[in-house]
Amino acid sequence: MIDSFISILREYPTLAIFLTIGIGFFLGRLHIGSFSLGSVTAVLLVAVAIGQLDIHVAGPIKMFFFMLFLFSIGYSVGPDFFRSLRGSGGKQALFAVVMSALCFSVTLLTAHLLGYNKGETIGMFSGSQTCSSLIGLGTEALGRLGLPDDELKAQLSIVPVCYAVTYIFGTLGTVIILGNFGPRLLGGLDKVKQQTAELEKQLDTAGKSYDPAVINAMRAVSYRVYRIESRFFDQPRSVSDTERYLRTKGHEVYIDRLKHNGEISAPDYGDPIAAGDIVVICGRSEALLQIEENVGPETSDNELLSYPLSRIGVIVAKSPFIGKRLSALRNKKFMHGVVIRDGARSGSEFTIDGDTVFKKGDRLTLIGSPAKVKRATPHIGHVDKPSVVSDLMFVGLAIFVGGLFGAMSFWIGSVPVSLGTSGGALISGLVFGWLRSRRPTFGNIPPGALWVMNNLGLNVFIAVIGLEAAPSFVSGIKAVGPMLFVAGAIATSIPVLVGLWLGNKVFKFNPAITLGCCAGTRTCTAALGAVQNSIGSTLPAIGYTVTYAVSNILLVIWGLITVLIV
Repeated sequence: MIDSFISILREYPTLAIFLTIGIGFFLGRLHIGSFSLGSVTAVLLVAVAIGQLDIHVAGPIKMFFFMLFLFSIGYSVGPDFFRSLRGSGGKQALFAVVMSALCFSVTLLTAHLLGYNKGETIGMFSGSQTCSSLIGLGTEALGRLGLPDDELKAQLSIVPVCYAVTYIFGTLGTVIILGNFGPRLLGGLDKVKQQTAELEKQLDTAGKSYDPAVINAMRAVSYRVYRIESRFFDQPRSVSDTERYLRTKGHEVYIDRLKHNGEISAPDYGDPIAAGDIVVICGRSEALLQIEENVGPETSDNELLSYPLSRIGVIVAKSPFIGKRLSALRNKKFMHGVVIRDGARSGSEFTIDGDTVFKKGDRLTLIGSPAKVKRATPHIGHVDKPSVVSDLMFVGLAIFVGGLFGAMSFWIGSVPVSLGTSGGALISGLVFGWLRSRRPTFGNIPPGALWVMNNLGLNVFIAVIGLEAAPSFVSGIKAVGPMLFVAGAIATSIPVLVGLWLGNKVFKFNPAITLGCCAGTRTCTAALGAVQNSIGSTLPAIGYTVTYAVSNILLVIWGLITVLIV
C-alpha cells in the first residue's frame, strides 16, 4: 500500500506538490502559545520531508509560479515603491551594499577557519546566501583558473553538493529568523504591527480591508429621505431654486429623487417641488446635518430609496476639471447629482470641500446614479471601475516583457551580470502596477486574484525547492560532513541578525521596511512571504525590491572575488 502510494507520487509529481501545499498550510495555521511556523516555513519543512521519497519535479513549474509571485508583489506595491524612492531608496541601496559585503566577509572568514577549498567555499556561499545564480558563474570562474584536471573535477563536483547542504538552512533559517523572531527582535510583534500600521496610514494603505466580511462604519456620502414641510415651500419651488436655497443655508446637496402624488421620478432642474412631496437628498454626510429645519422632517420610504447607484474611481485628466474649485464645478451641469466621496493625491487622501482644487492625477471616488456618473466621467478623466475580472492579457505580456528584460546581460569587465527572469518579473510588476495606478484603463487584477497569485505562487515555488533539494541534502551531509551545515548556518544567521540591528539602529528604517530589506539583501523571497504573513502587511516588499536588485548583482561579484582569493 505504501509502495503504491509512493509510486503514484513519483509518477505524478504534481500530486506531491498539492499534498505539500495542503499539509503545509494546515501546519502553518497551528499555534503553540504565540508561536506559529507560518505557511511558508511549514510548506518548506513538509517539502523536505516528502522529498525524501525521491520525487522528481521536472519542467518550468517552479519558475512559472515564482515569477507569478514576484510580479504580484511588484504590482501591489508599485505606486508606494516609486514614492519611497524619493525618500529612503538611496538608503536602501546603501544598506544592500553594506549587507552584501557583510555576507561575503562572514562566509569567507568561516570558510577560512574551517579550511575549505574554492569549490566548497563557492558552494557554501551560493547556498547560505541563497544566490543560486552564483553556481553557474562560480563553476565557470573555477574552470578559468588553470587547475589540474583531477583537482578541477573534484572542486566542480563538490560545488552543487555544498550548495544543497547549505541552501536548506539558507532559506529556512532566513525564513524563521525574519518571519518568526525578526519582529520580536525589533521590539515585539505588537509594536511592529503598530508601526507598520502608522506607515500604512502615511502611504494611504491603512484601514483598507479586502475581507468581504468587513465594512467601514464611516459613510462619507448619504442618501436620505425628507418630507417637504418647510415654509419655503408654501408655494411650489423648482429643483434648481431648492438647491440654490439650500446652498445659501450651507447645505451643498442635490435633489436626487422625487415622489409627487405617489409617482416617483428623477427630477430635472425645472421640475416643481411642493409641500407634502417626499424627496431623496444626497450629498456628503456633513452637508446634511440639521437640514430638516430647511426642508422638513426625515422619514422612511423604502420604495423611494430602492434604486441603484454607481461607485467608481476616476483619475483626473481632463482640462474642464483640472485647476478648478469644487464650489465652481458644482454649478456645472455634468456634476449635478454626482457626489465626490473621497480623493487621493500622490497616494495620500485629501479633504473634500468647496475650496478643494483638483490636479491632474488625483484619484476621486464618485457616487451617483449610473446615468449621472456616466455623464460626468468624460469631463473628469479616466474611469477606474471595480471589476472581478483579471486582465490576463496584461499579466501575461507584462511578465514576459519583464522576464525578457531580466534575461538580458550586461558586462562588468568579463563578468556577465543580469537581474534574471525572476528579477525582471519583479521590476515589471513594480512598473506596471505604477502605470495601472496612473492610467486605470487596463491591467485590472482584483484583490482576490492578487492574493492567489501571491500565496499560491510563493508556496508552489517553495514546495518545489524543498522536493528537489531534499535527496541531495541528506547525501550531501554524508559526503561533506555535518560541519558544513553548521558553517552554512553561521554564514546565514550572522548577516541576518546584524542586518536587523543595522536597519533598526543605524539606518532607522520602519520595522516593516527593515524586515523587507533584510529579506532582499538575502535574495530570499520565501523570507519576504514569511514576514508579510507574520505582520499582516505587504509593506515589507517596499524594502525588499531595491535591496533585492542591488544584492542580486553584488553577491555574484563577491562570489567571483571569492574564487580568486580563497
